[in-house]
Amino acid sequence: MLYNPQNYKVADKPMEPFIDEQEIWDFIDSSKPDSHKVKDIIAKSLDKHRLTLEETATLINCTEPGLVEQIKEGAKTLKERIYSKRIVLFAPLYVGNLCINNCLYCGFRVSNTMQHRSTLTHDELVNQVIALEDKGQKRLILVFGEHPKYNPDFIYDAVKTVYQVKKGNGEIRRVNINAAPLDIDGFRRVKEAGIGTYQIFQETYHRGAYAQYHKKGPKQHYDWRLTALDRAQEAGIDDVGIGALVGLYDWRFETLGLIRHVNHFEAVYNVGPHTISFPRIQNASHLNIGKDYNVSNEDFTKMIAILRLAVPYTGMILTAREPAFVRDEILEFGVSQIDGGTNIEIKGYTKDEAEGQNLDKEQFQINDNRSLNEIINELVVKGMIPSFCTSCYRAGRTGEHFMEFSVPGFIKRFCQPNAILTFAEYLQDYAPEDTKIAGYALIEKEITEMEDASLKQKLVEKLEAVKTGKRDLYF
Repeated sequence: MLYNPQNYKVADKPMEPFIDEQEIWDFIDSSKPDSHKVKDIIAKSLDKHRLTLEETATLINCTEPGLVEQIKEGAKTLKERIYSKRIVLFAPLYVGNLCINNCLYCGFRVSNTMQHRSTLTHDELVNQVIALEDKGQKRLILVFGEHPKYNPDFIYDAVKTVYQVKKGNGEIRRVNINAAPLDIDGFRRVKEAGIGTYQIFQETYHRGAYAQYHKKGPKQHYDWRLTALDRAQEAGIDDVGIGALVGLYDWRFETLGLIRHVNHFEAVYNVGPHTISFPRIQNASHLNIGKDYNVSNEDFTKMIAILRLAVPYTGMILTAREPAFVRDEILEFGVSQIDGGTNIEIKGYTKDEAEGQNLDKEQFQINDNRSLNEIINELVVKGMIPSFCTSCYRAGRTGEHFMEFSVPGFIKRFCQPNAILTFAEYLQDYAPEDTKIAGYALIEKEITEMEDASLKQKLVEKLEAVKTGKRDLYF
């Protein structure tokens, strides 16, 4: 473990703030890159060791094109070594957009009177899930505004409803949550529903910038949000997701803020976050904020490559906020999860597609409008296996147990065959014929290249079972 309390100004304790802004800036200001140092840092990461804040800052400060290219190539190599050529697919499902916060960057902010407010009824939620299952989705993240209506019991009921909806071979096998911070009892109640990961993004780790964007509602309390996922851990939710909204403050600071958050979890709970997200600010309903911290595609790609090197075993999520050409490029440099066929409007998955986007009904603008199958086709062309796998969560490989498997590199033994099995389910149940042909050709190629003869034989047997109608087989 890289955390050492002597290295940081703030000692890490459960449910206590841990970000020291000057400390982060000191690392950024003092870490000077040179070719030998950068090469050594990349080699350390490729040896599957986490990077320190100082080492991460050194990579951040690289501006020479040749060094930046080395960072990107290192991230690409590391991703393939740990995660192999697979991409996990999911879909967001917005349950309600009532909100009592006034986050200046968000279409749901309470001052935006043009936003159409709505909450899915039980039957509407069922219909949305059916529509998603009909496309082949197996993994969802339920999204809620911050409002008293969306209390732990409400979230619990929504999760239970989603799990109960089954149509043909369609079912949702993992429900993740993106919702407001809760107290420990609230997190315990949500855990009882059988959730996967609970996501809470700090938005910005800079306290001053945070105060500028959050001036009303419970979200204005920086420390309550910063320590929220500590409370989730205390409640027994050991799969948590962190994130920063890129463009609210200097991306270099936010990158180290994310790494410091990882350090905190490892110091206090002996496990890092399950995922890191880095959504970039996009247009939203009647948005009016400054562009001082906008991040170019070039710096955004560099940031993601650096995060991949800094935290080799943490999943990284890139959403449909980004246009297709950006996502297609960045996939190679460390991203392990993306959404596909995304619609973030309330009741959006059952609306007429010809209606198009309406920002007054959405949290922000979606810039990748490809269908799930279109994205799958693109992944297959790139030689990447689309994965709907949920086996680790359901087999108990979460939190510290996940780290026991993943850190030595054993997780690849599970992930690749399980990705293939869930992809085969999609090909059998939902794919057009051309996708099915191309998909099985890729699967055959992957099986041919497998070195473990015993694992290969077991996988072939399970694949044949999938073709004869068996479902939900995994290692």
